[in-house]
Amino acid sequence: MTDDDGYFGENIAAGYDDEESDVFRPDVVGRTVDLLAELAGDGAALELGIGTGRIALPLADRGVPVHGIDMSRAMVDRLRAKPGGDAVGVTIGDFATTRVAGEFTLAYLVFNTINNLTTQDAQVDCFRNAADHLRPGGRFVVEVGVPDLRRLPPGQRAVPFHISDTHWAFDTYDPATQAMSSNYVTIVDGRAEHSSIPFRYVWPSELDLMARLAGLRLRDRWEDWTREPFTSESGKHVSVWEKPAD
Repeated sequence: MTDDDGYFGENIAAGYDDEESDVFRPDVVGRTVDLLAELAGDGAALELGIGTGRIALPLADRGVPVHGIDMSRAMVDRLRAKPGGDAVGVTIGDFATTRVAGEFTLAYLVFNTINNLTTQDAQVDCFRNAADHLRPGGRFVVEVGVPDLRRLPPGQRAVPFHISDTHWAFDTYDPATQAMSSNYVTIVDGRAEHSSIPFRYVWPSELDLMARLAGLRLRDRWEDWTREPFTSESGKHVSVWEKPAD
């Protein structure tokens, strides 16, 4: 990642909060914030990839001091324009390596943001960066999908996830490198517009190894923010690693 807007520039930021995904529903946001506020306790929280403040602003409303890191000025501009946005500190930079002042009881990455780091080295750096910001006993939380490779028959690399008369969206996977991309085709005024965002998918066990390299240990892993058990059928997980108190 670089220090410019990357793949989340004005064209994405302008419509980001209009997304129809379930993650934007108030009840889903509420459950996410409930758990994060509990884990933060009486300390401060650091959001890696704070974006437009979908989670940070309601978390700050709960009385949790929140600071964020994000490389996209366009996304952060949307956060700043919202009520309470000027009360949340934001540092522009790559959340895998950018350091901010202070010590936190909680660091977190939501909605598959860990996959925006497209190399294993960058993901490892992210765990180390989170651990360096945490005080002893602090927690690092990651919400991310489980790679859906079971839907790929031999020879196929693409999995559609949205199809309508004017909009098609599909993910592509490369099992050899763990590279993936989300691709969007939209019909506007009779013409097709295409965009693509690269990611790197990552397995739960691989994340646990990254955490160990950063001096963190797994505390909990659930299927979702309601603490449903994580199973072999779970499509995503919410994992919590802890920095040892000693």
